[in-house]
Amino acid sequence: MESSDKTRTAADGTVQQAEVAPPPWKLKSTTFMIPFWTSNSTAKNLPAKTFSPLEAASPFASKEFGEPVGGISMVQLIRYTESPVGPYDELILAPGYWKYPVEEKDGKKKTKKNIKITRIYVSSKNSCWGGRYNWGIPKHLARFEWNELPDGSTHVKVFPHDTVTPYDPAEADPSDTPFFQVTIKPVSYLPSFPFTSKMLGYVGIDAALVQPPLPSGPGSQGELAANDQWCKLASYVQSSPNAEVAWADMNQKSENGEPVADGYDNFYPGLKRWNIALKLNDSTTTFPHPEMWETPRWLQ
Repeated sequence: MESSDKTRTAADGTVQQAEVAPPPWKLKSTTFMIPFWTSNSTAKNLPAKTFSPLEAASPFASKEFGEPVGGISMVQLIRYTESPVGPYDELILAPGYWKYPVEEKDGKKKTKKNIKITRIYVSSKNSCWGGRYNWGIPKHLARFEWNELPDGSTHVKVFPHDTVTPYDPAEADPSDTPFFQVTIKPVSYLPSFPFTSKMLGYVGIDAALVQPPLPSGPGSQGELAANDQWCKLASYVQSSPNAEVAWADMNQKSENGEPVADGYDNFYPGLKRWNIALKLNDSTTTFPHPEMWETPRWLQ
């Protein structure tokens, strides 16, 4: 738990200096987007892997703070080359829309619906702390393994700190077993094109993120900051002058063909073995100042 904006306390009680980077953040990257659909029936029974153990045991994952309803969903894999906290890698899971409660100015109850990032990994402790503290994004640490293959494809494995068995609340070391892996290859015979996530609004897709309050955790590097506010990112934008259509192979089996422990051979419900993806080259991402508000009184 951080003791001020510029310090944070590690699991061993050591107070560490934080790399403070308030919003907005402007980042440059290579971004891989893998869209999929979460059905209404799937939304009613999301798998345990939807949340990290820390958030799963908190109101962040409760139905009172968000009821999943499905819809357009996304896995993103990102290599940031420039950011306010330096280069880092990121894996995002955002499984559709969630209904959540809002207290109007007159005290009346209202239900709204937006996309929520439920699980996310980064390779930087300062990105982890900043994402949680600034926007309520449930970042945790992971080790990323990238391999550029001779055929032009990219193979990535992600080894989180929060999937070690038994679970270590300090999340001190990465797991030996990947939580996620993918091989992505651009379709060479299709031309590249400019892309911006603003396009989604033109076809009626509300891509704004709304994140419930986050718990703090005893992270070994003091990275698991809390955020006690609801946060909305309405003008979160990703763009690229050179986007490519790609294929994403979501096979999660080991090199020996051993089955996946949780039974999801393609990582998550709604994803197939082969999925259409986008590779955003020379991508720019902007994380704005969030709109923030208190939890409704009846949930406090």
